[in-house]
Amino acid sequence: MDEIYVIGHKNPDTDSICSAIVYASLKGYIPARQGELNKETAFVLDYFKVPVPQVLESGEGKKLVCVDHNEASQMITGWDKAEIVEIIDHHKINFNYGTPIYFHSEPIGCTATIIAKQNQEAVKANPALAGLLLSAILSDTVIFKSPTATGEDRAMASLLAEASGIKDMISFGIELKTKNADIEGRSVEEIISSDFKDFDFNGKKIGIGQIEVAESGGIESKAKEIVDSLQSLKQSGYEAVFFMATDIIKGGTRLFFVGDPVIVEKAFGAKPENNAIYLPGVMSRKKQIVPNLEKAFS
Repeated sequence: MDEIYVIGHKNPDTDSICSAIVYASLKGYIPARQGELNKETAFVLDYFKVPVPQVLESGEGKKLVCVDHNEASQMITGWDKAEIVEIIDHHKINFNYGTPIYFHSEPIGCTATIIAKQNQEAVKANPALAGLLLSAILSDTVIFKSPTATGEDRAMASLLAEASGIKDMISFGIELKTKNADIEGRSVEEIISSDFKDFDFNGKKIGIGQIEVAESGGIESKAKEIVDSLQSLKQSGYEAVFFMATDIIKGGTRLFFVGDPVIVEKAFGAKPENNAIYLPGVMSRKKQIVPNLEKAFS
């Protein structure tokens, strides 16, 4: 039997890594990753005593299951010379492929929720796998504060918490979310790149990074460095680059950018100052940032 790798997007987050591990385990495939683990994901794998997936440098000549992404810009190098056999995702669909494949997409908060729904009995019987999926849901939905969170995410999280032995999933969620919120000792470049995705909006290459913080003061003190770093990134071929500093306590985002300020005003209805704008209530890149920017660039 040919080896099949399950892999998430570039700059992987907890959903991308945990969904790959669990789906690979259930199907007898090989879990893989594109890039290093962030602090939150490293905490989760250590907590549930699960090995870190191998890094896959290229997909060329391999069979792939892609989880938590479907856009070419987020896929592994050489994906176009691989055989993609399946995609499981919860983002907007922007995918073309020459042959029919299994494609499962749902408008819910997390890819892990889809995998949990499909494999409830198997997951309930394995506390570590249940814990990984629970962690992914809590992470991607920002402990259900994100507008992407649905009743299905909450229902699956409750089931997974019981199966994994997590008695207070909200407290556990806060503990894991604060792992990435600590920016002490991290360079601005590392902070921006830790969760950075490329998008194609009407033929224009756009970059959007995001970090979750427990308080915004640390980020505000680095504002000039952030804008300078975004400017350097823009010069590498982007039409515009954005960076979300999302406060998980206050529930809002400071959006830094380099590019045309008219686009930002058009997308969010307010004038930015000093290459930044504050967006109260905005928590989700997928649901509250990407659609607005894509429309503004159209």
